[in-house]
Amino acid sequence: MYTIGYDLGSSSIKAALVEMSTGKSLALISEPKKEMSMHSPNIGWAEQDPDDWWTHVCKATKQLLKETKVQPNEITGVGISYQMHGLVIVDEHGAPLRNSIIWCDGRAVDIGNNAFDDLGHDRCAAKLLNSPANFTASKLKWVKENEPDLYSKTHKAMLPGDYIAYKLSGKINTTISGLSEGIFWDFEEEKIANWLIDYYGIDIELIPEIIATFSDQGHITSKGAKETGLAEGTPILYRAGDQPNNALSLNVFNPGEVAATGGTSGVVYAITDNLSVKESSRVNNFAHVNYSSKSRRIGKLLCINGAGIMYRWLLNNLKVSSYQEMNELAAQVSIGAQGVIILPFGNGPERMLENKNLGAQIKNVNLNIHTKAHLCRAALEGIAFSFVYGMEILKTDGIKAKVIRAGNDNLFRSPIFSNTIATLIEQDIEIYNTTGAIGAARACQLNDGNYAAFGKQIMDNDYIMSYSPTSDKKEYKMAYELWKNELEITLKNN
Repeated sequence: MYTIGYDLGSSSIKAALVEMSTGKSLALISEPKKEMSMHSPNIGWAEQDPDDWWTHVCKATKQLLKETKVQPNEITGVGISYQMHGLVIVDEHGAPLRNSIIWCDGRAVDIGNNAFDDLGHDRCAAKLLNSPANFTASKLKWVKENEPDLYSKTHKAMLPGDYIAYKLSGKINTTISGLSEGIFWDFEEEKIANWLIDYYGIDIELIPEIIATFSDQGHITSKGAKETGLAEGTPILYRAGDQPNNALSLNVFNPGEVAATGGTSGVVYAITDNLSVKESSRVNNFAHVNYSSKSRRIGKLLCINGAGIMYRWLLNNLKVSSYQEMNELAAQVSIGAQGVIILPFGNGPERMLENKNLGAQIKNVNLNIHTKAHLCRAALEGIAFSFVYGMEILKTDGIKAKVIRAGNDNLFRSPIFSNTIATLIEQDIEIYNTTGAIGAARACQLNDGNYAAFGKQIMDNDYIMSYSPTSDKKEYKMAYELWKNELEITLKNN
């Protein structure tokens, strides 16, 4: 028997089919083959048509079934991972009233900031664990203020994953983890934050029914079955935002466990049972997938916008053929890149730097001795140092890392990058070859609470290797201190 998992991103929809008994992935399909379109009616806005997501879910599912020759009635459950912080509003018939306002849309920043000031920083930190900021609740307020006709027709407001679950099952519901990422959840009172909703003037009836993250969330309808090729009655058993799901995919559930990703942007997602929000201006705090009132598991999410995009920029501009060639060039240069320093923060404002937009900076280049090899080394080290800097922020917020697990992406494939981080934080880094869609498929089995068996499947199928701290830390620490000093000077001047 099998389970199917979806990973709803802003560039593509991925679908994976997993064998239940072993956790082995049979196939992974991505649709569309080119990136999904994104609409930007104004500068700083980002929207997508929710029904485009559904079209690609259906196409990927049919292709997956065709490729694997698995019969629909052999699939026992559906898991859903999705892009966080988006807003989908639907009418009483479940039809979207407008494009989804997705995670990277910035139109509601001022609304969230004003709410933070009006409601009180301490109150928001204690109850929401975050500022309302540019999250889903603030986006819904924007619709109310700017599109009152659409707001008046709104039956329910959903996150992207909630909408796909609705298209499959005909049921509109959500999770505590989802509500927390939308900043609708009061962690002190363990219920929907009515006081925030009242402040925004939002109708409480727009918030969907709450169901457990690991539970029977609805069954595929005859219409959903016809459009996807799945069997009618197949249950949806799991749903979570992409970063909590990435942590789940890496078997990160307990305090001290940390998940890291090094894609276009970098993410450090650390689990704690402490509701401290000392660094709430630089770190987001959400209910993790295994959160409950009896076992509070909070995911502290630190994002580094300027990560893999820095290395990709060099790839595109240095006349090299591949990341592998860049890694080989970097390996020819000693730790510290002979003084060259790269601050990789060139992908917009950095939340961990108090939303300052520094731009990527290359410093101390000597035209007589430095080459593209030095730039490759300095870039890898600069991105690695930004992860270490982020871990220091998390440490001040009570995170004590016991284990760090990372996906096998371009950055973590580099021994220079991974060894630099491992050495400076004095912690092993375990590397796994997995995806969000595979994790979502496997998570269908967790409604029985058997985390040990789940973790064994990940170790058996996905574990690649570990990076350990080197015995001689002196050169790494010297290079990091020089980089950090350069960063702090730059921050003071901006």
